[in-house]
Amino acid sequence: MDISITRLSTTSEDFSKQLNFLTSWDESSDLELHQQVLEIINNVRAKGNQAIIEYSNRFDQCHYSSDSELLLSQDKLKSAWENLDPDKSYALQTAAKRIRNYAEKQKMQSWQYQEDDGSLLGQKITALDKVGLYVPGGKAAYPSSVLMNAIPAKVAGVSELIMVVPTPKGEVNKLVLAAAYVAGVDRVFTIGGAQAIAALAYGTETIPAVDKIVGPGNIYVATAKKLVFGQVGIDMIAGPSEILVICDGKTDPDWIAMDLFSQAEHDENAQAILLSDDFQFLDAVEQSIHRLLPEMERADVIKESLSRRGALIYTRNLEEAAEICNTIAPEHLELSVEDPQALSDKIHNAGAIFLGRHTAEALGDYCAGPNHVLPTSSTARYSSPLGVYDFQKRSSLIFCSPEGASTLGKTASILARGEGLTAHAKSAEYRIIDKS
Repeated sequence: MDISITRLSTTSEDFSKQLNFLTSWDESSDLELHQQVLEIINNVRAKGNQAIIEYSNRFDQCHYSSDSELLLSQDKLKSAWENLDPDKSYALQTAAKRIRNYAEKQKMQSWQYQEDDGSLLGQKITALDKVGLYVPGGKAAYPSSVLMNAIPAKVAGVSELIMVVPTPKGEVNKLVLAAAYVAGVDRVFTIGGAQAIAALAYGTETIPAVDKIVGPGNIYVATAKKLVFGQVGIDMIAGPSEILVICDGKTDPDWIAMDLFSQAEHDENAQAILLSDDFQFLDAVEQSIHRLLPEMERADVIKESLSRRGALIYTRNLEEAAEICNTIAPEHLELSVEDPQALSDKIHNAGAIFLGRHTAEALGDYCAGPNHVLPTSSTARYSSPLGVYDFQKRSSLIFCSPEGASTLGKTASILARGEGLTAHAKSAEYRIIDKS
């Protein structure tokens, strides 16, 4: 299969311009789509379940006639789990255990300290009350996304986890339901699309309003999440999947080619880039790409992705490759080099870092333990992977002893009067102890 993949070199005078063009991603706003989603949200707010049923019947070819049909019983989740093939149940259990063990390490704890005058300051950690999880449905099977989103929420202590999953033409994905059972999802509603996001944000007669919505979805789901943000929290608006590989030329080129394929097969907009200081190795990987591509089930998608947004880039050395990585701030970064730990010290911007030649990014997608919900489109410059901390809140604790209130009151009074806020000043001054 003929494929043309971009070749760049840091020795070129216009390399920075070429790199910027390659990595830029601007998902232009579709005003018509925006208006359609806004109309759906407003309709769900006004009509509740009636609108949910109408949209589900129209868009997903369901045949709902009553509210009770929207909710899946826990018995169905349990049945889906109990009837799984042994290899699939083992894989789900293994992945869930590893994700849970990792999540347990992320839990934030409350803390406090006391000052000499008896005043107490601290931070109280509490979990969100209700969280909504969106999961693609039908033929699409993303049990890993269920585990990655649901388990950290339950570890955080979320009281109720509500999952929504579309069932087009009544098609229920048993593996997704089994994953929901393993992860401890409390309720599952068989709805999807923008209407499901609206239901989670505002609530209906049977679907509770939640505090935060997480999980992947199509452009309608992503747009709806943008529009309801503020009413509820959201995890992120994810762009196309990305992988950046830095290799010293000593890894099997077939391994690296397949690692690039693993992200390129997501969709035509996914991005796969290889950086290496070995020019001949880049040639070898390109040969592997040409040879292995025809074997892939999603060869057409991979070809389009690599042709449009993929690249093989020559760098003067690995330190320069690390600098380029920090500029790109990729979702996934593989350090396929002799001393990955040393090179990782130079990395500041990456969603997840995979260390060493044997650590394929695909392991992180499913079962390594860390979350696979990661910042994309260079947002790793300022944001982090989904984790337990996304389902916890921090509250400040302040307790003042009479002596502490008197001492702080003088400082607060001066600052408040400096800002012209007299009531603030007097509120603090009332607590000042007069020792005259």
